[in-house]
Amino acid sequence: MSALAGVDIALWDLLSRRLGLPLHVLLGGVVRHKVKVYSWIGGDRPRDVEAAAKERYAQGFRAVKMNATEDVDWLDSPKALETSVERCKIVKAVGLDVGLDFHGRLHKPMAKQLAKALEPHCPLFIEEPLLSEHYEGIKQLSGLTTIPIALGERLYSRWDVKRFLHDTSIDILQPDISHCGGISEIRRIANMAEA
Repeated sequence: MSALAGVDIALWDLLSRRLGLPLHVLLGGVVRHKVKVYSWIGGDRPRDVEAAAKERYAQGFRAVKMNATEDVDWLDSPKALETSVERCKIVKAVGLDVGLDFHGRLHKPMAKQLAKALEPHCPLFIEEPLLSEHYEGIKQLSGLTTIPIALGERLYSRWDVKRFLHDTSIDILQPDISHCGGISEIRRIANMAEA
């Protein structure tokens, strides 16, 4: 699908150049004049997190995303999750909102515990709390937490996305344009999400 995405993006680029129009015009025009963004800060070590958070704050960012955990066993001690909560608290103390990327590193028992431990600290979202292949687990987890769940960079078409939209088990859809079939497919995915 990534190869098809590359071809699709190249074809849109060629059409845009041929017509002498910016791509956003071909896609329907300006939708927003401002977009809030966040920056990546890594996040594996508490000392590094604070310095990186302060640097991003000084650059004008008001939100960041970082790793939620290091490697965690299938069923590990809850103490293994304490550093994740601590890092979240450090970033929040700097004055930033924070999204936590689990990278699908956790298994359901640990993801449930970490989501519960993070809830009092109100992260913007938790991303890939489980791998997208664990559809039923994500659905269960979404019913156990008030934290928005983000997912999508490992979904490769609108058909992969459909089940998550149908049962509302995710709150933030993050398809990767270079893997999901390019501009044409991401437009279809966006239309599905909007509906």
